[in-house]
Amino acid sequence: MSILIDEKTALLVQGITGGEGSFHAQRCMEYGTKVVAGVTPGKGGTQHLGVPVFDSVERAIADAGANASLMFVPPAFAADGILEAIDAGMPLIVCITEGIPVTDMVKVHSYLKERPTRLIGPNCPGVISPGKCKAGIMVGEIHRPGSVGVVSRSGTLTYDVVAQLTSLGIGQSTSVGIGGDPLPGSTFVDILRLFEEDEDTKAVVLIGEIGGTLEQEAAEFIRSEMTKPVVAFIAGSTAPPGRRMGHAGAIITGTAGKASEKIKALSAAGAIIAANPAEVGLTTKGVLPKP
Repeated sequence: MSILIDEKTALLVQGITGGEGSFHAQRCMEYGTKVVAGVTPGKGGTQHLGVPVFDSVERAIADAGANASLMFVPPAFAADGILEAIDAGMPLIVCITEGIPVTDMVKVHSYLKERPTRLIGPNCPGVISPGKCKAGIMVGEIHRPGSVGVVSRSGTLTYDVVAQLTSLGIGQSTSVGIGGDPLPGSTFVDILRLFEEDEDTKAVVLIGEIGGTLEQEAAEFIRSEMTKPVVAFIAGSTAPPGRRMGHAGAIITGTAGKASEKIKALSAAGAIIAANPAEVGLTTKGVLPKP
């Protein structure tokens, strides 16, 4: 099995006629993803990459049966695009856009409450269920179907870890990039809960980084509710306080944001800590149930 997306996913690409949207929509289609529609206001009634383009998400759902959205809308308009998809009843939104103002995301978070839509991102690489569906910008070829779930704040580290797992013959059930912004649409806990409920996911790799308290919240969930082994790596052990390291959310602004504090919390909760990123694959192999 997998989480979030599978062979039944009918993907809509918001911003499909733009450069990034067009490029990655094509790559998703080549991977085997069923891309059924695009949305670009003002271009409704046309076709792009062989799929119909609509002026609104509502029309794309009604006419093309889309049940997930992949967003490449520019930062200034991305929050409106998310709100439009929520209003249309889209079950899953994967927002790739980087640089959305935090104040815009505060409004999005407030609007998401009490609504059934799940948001992944923004500022993320997306989601892939290997061999089934790709809704993101990752290279599909490094992934392999299997039983290890991957959830990460870092796109680049995700690719490295997935490549390690695949080279060791370890496949992935689903890989989820939650994004590096201060206010992600889904947290580690949200995704860990889905992996815990997925009967075919046997272990989980969690990749965190400095800043915020998402990893400590994940540690509490692992301690209290997780029955499957979790391998964790936290990037940024040598990062100086007060300096942003790549992601908008990767900045130490208090003791809790330090890598050492996150590692301590995860280790105390029972997660197996990989000392460096190059060891994540072998560490994961060591915790998997024997065939």
